[in-house]
This record gives sequence, C-alpha cells and structure tokens, in this order.
Amino acid sequence: MFDVIVVGARCAGAPLAMLLARRGAKVLLVDRATFPSDIPHGHYIHRHGPRRLRDWGLLDRIAAHTPGVSSMVIDVGDFPLRVGNLIEDGLAWGYGPRRSTLDEILVDAAIESGVEFRDGVSVSEFVFDDGRVVGIRGRKGGTGEIEERATITVGADGRNSSLARAVDAPIYQHVPTILCYYFSYWRDADTEEFELYVRPIDRRVLFSFKTEDDLFAVFVGAPIEELPEFRRDIERSFMRALDLAPDFAARIRAGKREERFYGASDLPNFYRKPYGPGWALVGDAGLHKDPFLALGICDAFRDVALMADAISDGLASRRPMEEALADFEAKRNEASAADFDQNIAEARFPPVPATVLALRQAVKDRPEDATQMIKARNAMIDRALFFNPRNLQRLLGSEMRG
Repeated sequence: MFDVIVVGARCAGAPLAMLLARRGAKVLLVDRATFPSDIPHGHYIHRHGPRRLRDWGLLDRIAAHTPGVSSMVIDVGDFPLRVGNLIEDGLAWGYGPRRSTLDEILVDAAIESGVEFRDGVSVSEFVFDDGRVVGIRGRKGGTGEIEERATITVGADGRNSSLARAVDAPIYQHVPTILCYYFSYWRDADTEEFELYVRPIDRRVLFSFKTEDDLFAVFVGAPIEELPEFRRDIERSFMRALDLAPDFAARIRAGKREERFYGASDLPNFYRKPYGPGWALVGDAGLHKDPFLALGICDAFRDVALMADAISDGLASRRPMEEALADFEAKRNEASAADFDQNIAEARFPPVPATVLALRQAVKDRPEDATQMIKARNAMIDRALFFNPRNLQRLLGSEMRG
C-alpha cells in the first residue's frame, strides 16, 4: 500500500513524486516509457522554472548539459530588439535541455528521494472501490499484470490523461487548438541564444534557442487551419515561414539540420477539475495551453509544488484531502489565469499595440532599460518596477500622455 501513486514520470509527475517523498510519503512512480527517452515536445524552461530547479537542488545538473540563456532577440515585425544581461539573483532567464535529459534528471532525483520508480509500465485500468480511485492495474513488459493501491492516485500523464478519462474529469474554459507547430534542430547556425519573431500579418511565430550539444532548436507556429497545406511539404512550408525573417532564415540555412521535423497539432486550451475521490491531476493533465508563451514546463513545476503541499496536508490529516485539493485548484487557477488568457490572445496574432511599438523603440538604444523591460515582462522582477507611470513617462514622454 502506497500513500501516492503517480502515473506519468516526466516534468510534472517526477518532481511531484520527489517533493512528496522528501516529505516522508511512500510514493510509487510509473510510466509506460523506458528512460531516458525523448518526446517531440517543446522544452524551454523560463520564468519561475529555473528558480524552482535551483530550490530543488537540480539546476546545476541541468546546467551541466545545456547553457543558461541570458540574452535574446525579439522582433514583432518592427525591428530586432537585442537584449542582454538577463540574469537576476544569479539565475539566467532560461534553459533548453532536451526532454530526455530533463526527464532523466527529474526521475533520478525522485529515486534519490526514496520514490519507487517503475518504467515500462502500461496502466490498463484504475481500481475503484465504491466510486473512489484506490489504485492501478497494469503490465510491465513481459512480467505479467501488476496491481498497486494507494491513498491517492495522481495523473501526470498529459493532456490526453487516461486517469482523467477514467474519472470523467470535467473540462472548463476550453478553447480549441489555435496553432500547430513544427520544429527541428540545427548545427553550425550563427544564431543568438534565443530569438523570437512574430509576424501578425502573416500569422506566423518563429523562435529558436540553444540546447544541448551546440544544437539550436528552431520552431515555427502557424494557424491550425493551415495544417493540411503545411503537411503537404513540411520542409518547404517551414523554410518559407523562416523567410519572413530574412536574416534569421539565412543564418539557419547556412547551418545543417541534424534531425527530422517534429510536429504538434493537438493543442487545445483548457482547465480540468483536478481532483476527486482518491484521484488528482497535475501538469498538462489538469491544465493545457498553446505553446506560444512556452509556459508548459515552468507552470508544471509551479503546480506540482502547490499539489505537493495539498497532498501532504491531506496525508498528514492537517486538512481533509479533498478540501486541500480544492484549495490547490483555486491557487492553480489564480496563478495561471492571466497567462492563460494572454497566451490565447497572442496565439491569435492580434496587431501589435502602438504603445508596445513605441516602448520598444524607446528602449532600442537604452540597453539597461531594454533588459529591465524584458525582465519585468518575464516575471524575473516585479512588473511594477518597470511598468509604472513614472518610468513609462520617462521613456515615452508625450506619447505616454497621448
């Protein structure tokens, strides 16, 4: 009998298991994959993600594989704004480890914390007792069927969560897929650590970042209704999109693509009710959104920290488990609400507001102000330290008054 069974051992499940085990819980972590293994998902960690990795004692392991990103180029159709010194409290703005590396580090940390880990386990069904989830049944390789039970079973098994289906977890604030994405990896490309190009008129977003082994991950996002056309000739469609930023495209073309193209097109935006009798959902299983702002991993880290608090309270009888998990849902929703709405809005490629264009122009030749602006927009510092009336008046003058 376990305190907690966690189904899914990637960027939500493994750290949740780790945090619970560090608090003394008996945890079983299972995944159908065998580790290490890669998955065709985005893998950029920024905002509060690096800080959580450092707090958990894992950032040095990540940094040993991939460099921290502390500079970027952002172009929203006006000009490339170069921003440097994106370091705060000793932390670089972001990191881009491959998922095989990140997930293995997280699983290893869970095991070191006392978690029992079994990979290669396919969960075939969830065990119910009087309407309550009490465990799992599954199969590990050719060793036959297994059955394990726990006080609570957590689905950290992605947007198409099998646990969510089994308990018929309600979905709310659902917005259908807006964009599809394709990406691959280039070597010997003369690129910045991170580059972002948004083309609202053409309805394309392009971004790249430095990852492991001196490779650059390069992504293109396009409206989902254009997916059939994109699929007819992926490479041609991909490179035509890059040509919307000619200098960037030329530098990528001068490099060498090292891997095939990967794609993602099942990208709905939704919240799920994340708990019920004997079960809980975390990560993409409970909250999923378009990758436009690249929030998936860092938000998973935030939510597993919140859920670890809730489950620990329930296991220790400090609060009834369902009351603690209801509090988790409220905190998750409050923490994610603004980003959820912003992400959807930006994925629809609205015109760039005139005030944003004016502010970018104002900081173009002011590197310290440009850095502060990007830090504030990315929650590295308090937003009000930059976006306050006095500072905006200093930078925009009469345009601010207008």
